[in-house]
Amino acid sequence: MDAKHATLVHWFRKGLRVHDNPALSQIFAAANVAPEKFHVRPIFILDPGILDWMQVGANRWRFLQQTLDDLDQQLRQLHSRLFVVRGKPVDVFPRIFKSWRVELLTFETDIEPYALKRDAAVQKLAKDAGIKVDTHCSHTIYNPELVIAKNLGKAPITYQKFLSVVEQLKTPKVLQLPEKLSKKALPPKDEVEQQDEAAYDCPTLQQLVKRPEDLGPNKFPGGETEGLRRMKESLRDELWVARFEKPNTAPNSLEPSTTVLSPYLKFGCLSARLFHQQLKEILKRQPKHSQPPVSLIGQIMWREFYYTVAAAEPNFDRMLGNVYCLQIPWQEQADHLEAWTHGRTGYPFIDAIMRQLRQEGWIHHLARHAVACFLTRGDLWISWEEGQRVFEQLLLDQDWALNAGNWMWLSASAFFHQYFRVYSPVAFGKKTDPQGHYIRKYVPELAKYPNGCIYEPWKATLADQRAYSCVLGVDYPHRIVKHELVHKENIKRMSAAYKVNREVRTGKEEDSPEADRSAAGKRKVAKSTGNAAKRKR
Repeated sequence: MDAKHATLVHWFRKGLRVHDNPALSQIFAAANVAPEKFHVRPIFILDPGILDWMQVGANRWRFLQQTLDDLDQQLRQLHSRLFVVRGKPVDVFPRIFKSWRVELLTFETDIEPYALKRDAAVQKLAKDAGIKVDTHCSHTIYNPELVIAKNLGKAPITYQKFLSVVEQLKTPKVLQLPEKLSKKALPPKDEVEQQDEAAYDCPTLQQLVKRPEDLGPNKFPGGETEGLRRMKESLRDELWVARFEKPNTAPNSLEPSTTVLSPYLKFGCLSARLFHQQLKEILKRQPKHSQPPVSLIGQIMWREFYYTVAAAEPNFDRMLGNVYCLQIPWQEQADHLEAWTHGRTGYPFIDAIMRQLRQEGWIHHLARHAVACFLTRGDLWISWEEGQRVFEQLLLDQDWALNAGNWMWLSASAFFHQYFRVYSPVAFGKKTDPQGHYIRKYVPELAKYPNGCIYEPWKATLADQRAYSCVLGVDYPHRIVKHELVHKENIKRMSAAYKVNREVRTGKEEDSPEADRSAAGKRKVAKSTGNAAKRKR
């Protein structure tokens, strides 16, 4: 290695972009001030072991592979490149610290417990090696730590409270692209590159995707270029932006009725701060506009809210030990979970959603509402943690804080407590797609069913089922539960679970609803008997 130059390293994890990237900009700026002193190496660490144990579906691996390729291209335009280093961070850094003569390491902060533990270990290695580490918060608009500090050291646990807190904070400035490195030459090859010139190249699709047969259509290509293009396209119609209300979008349209920017925000291909700034500028020109929580800015603020509450609770992704989460006695039902996971519940709307998720890696937020309610408190009474695991595998935009937060909300375990409001697996989809086009696309075995029973195929006679070329129990499953019965029983279960949680919290035993009704009945009988006795006298 070059003994005259030290190296400045930016470590990409999330934040896979060059725009509005303060940690990357820092090392570019430092290198341009003293090009004769520094080499620059932006790195991404890929642990080959995670390909085997990490629950990530093929579509998300493809998204990451495309994102890394695009990031490398963006860096090359700035006279640098991406160095993809294979191995575990705690093994990689001691070697490169010494081999590259690293002077400064920068990276973007993270809130996930796994990331916090990893980063603490790396920071200790850097300290022991005498290397400076600078971190920057840029994955969210607001730093969760600052939000919590502003709220007197506690995370605001309601959305409205969160909004009132962040209104008091200054919105960070959005950064432009870093200036191109004045020195066009890449760093000299280290000992690993001398043995293998392609050692730090981006992984190929074949290297990342172990089960290519699981790949669906590439509807949402990964990368910063596509994220910025998609944002520009989404914001082109300013009137649509101003009038946007999430509940008025369709969960079952054949093409997305929303922006589908969530995967790009999850990987940091698109800066949330840039998106927020662009929206603010549009709304200045459109004084009549929707408001949070349903507006587009409201959607970004939901992301900020969940990141903040998750930052304060390391057990955010599980029921036990989670300060926000109610303790509910969910049941294990492996066959029902399997049916839900693979879109074989016998409810065409639910099955279409789950099949779209598996094929494409994305489903509308309201579609997520429908299948999450169905799995948990609505119909199957299965833990939200099981649903969270399936989403974790299949979603392009899987995000630790948002995934857990939304599952707790939709199962009425935290943040939302109107458990008696249950999504119908039949009526909800009919509202926006009465002809069942969405079902015909994703559950093609039902394609010949008429509009009148495509949401409820069990209403068709056996003769009609044969005529429609889809017999229930043969070509498509019978429904695994009867919604009209089970959702009522589950409301009673939720009521009982809420009662137990209140008793634990207050330390006071409550009368059961049945006892209340029984006592009321006795009072009514007693009153009636008393009146009769008076009449006799």
